Amino acid sequence: LVVVNKRSSASETVGEYYMRRRGIARSRLVYIDVPVDDEISQLAFQSKLLSPIRAAIESLTVRTDFIVLTTGTPIRVGGRNGYSVDALLAGMNLSIPPMVGLDPEWLMRYRNPYFGSREPFNSDRFAIYLVTRLDCGVVRDCLALVDRSIEARPTRGPFFFDAAAPRKSDDNYEGLNRSLVAAAFAIRSMTLEAELDTTPRFVAPVSPVMGYVSWGSNDANFDSIAYHAVRFLPGALAETFVSTSARTFRPTTGGQSRIVDLIAQGVTGVKGYVSEPYTFALTNPEILFDRYVHGFTLAESFYAASRMILWKDIIIGDPLCAPYPYNPIVNSPGLYPSAR
Repeated sequence: LVVVNKRSSASETVGEYYMRRRGIARSRLVYIDVPVDDEISQLAFQSKLLSPIRAAIESLTVRTDFIVLTTGTPIRVGGRNGYSVDALLAGMNLSIPPMVGLDPEWLMRYRNPYFGSREPFNSDRFAIYLVTRLDCGVVRDCLALVDRSIEARPTRGPFFFDAAAPRKSDDNYEGLNRSLVAAAFAIRSMTLEAELDTTPRFVAPVSPVMGYVSWGSNDANFDSIAYHAVRFLPGALAETFVSTSARTFRPTTGGQSRIVDLIAQGVTGVKGYVSEPYTFALTNPEILFDRYVHGFTLAESFYAASRMILWKDIIIGDPLCAPYPYNPIVNSPGLYPSAR
């Protein structure tokens, strides 16, 4: 389902372009009518955004697995520390109350039902939708997201992982650093090319990459010039371990590094966060790239690698992007077991 905000000409342009390039039927288009703003109230989200999308899905006779939002659609519900619109839409059919604050009991009871899955996505089976968006700083970058998805071809890499300097007595950060090392070794075990930097420096790969993970501005030695020097191959996926990397796609100053810059620099799919997600919500890079190079779609790969649902996540890109041939996963040492 493609969602277009009728108050945004950019949204209409991007939605129409995506549907034309992907050959998506007009019956899969739904219009919403909401202010062109980063934030939307809970009431407006329910009545003006979720309700028409739910009604459109229910009117279709064929199952819907993916929802594509377009630029000009709000990103956050409930103020600057709120949830992502995308995550609330993804879990719209789940009977799970959103987490308030950091609730350990909530975390023990609920998680993304597709997390760790080794099977192709089916919304009937997993009771969620995979929601991504075509968002950007300028319209041409949104259109380029579509083009890069369609032009993507399987390559041996390189995939680039930049670990940060260790932080004393912080197991969460060290665990994420270990996940970068594990991802690099997993990629190499599949005879693909992976570059792993474990020096204290924040560095950029010397050539365009098929995958990129770093700590962004959370790296104590963050180098803005290096961050803006990263370039990507068509089909490339990325994650930065940055709490507010998707806080806005509009011009702004100060604050943490943003994924909107990586979109302008040529990435095809990238995950960010509209407000503080805590480290447990960040993408597991080992799962992300394992699924992707086994032929799972962009959306399946990111959702399989993301623990949380109804939370702060935003995934940028065409959900259908899948440059690698599908190869069922039987045994992948070191990866999480199936969520089911």
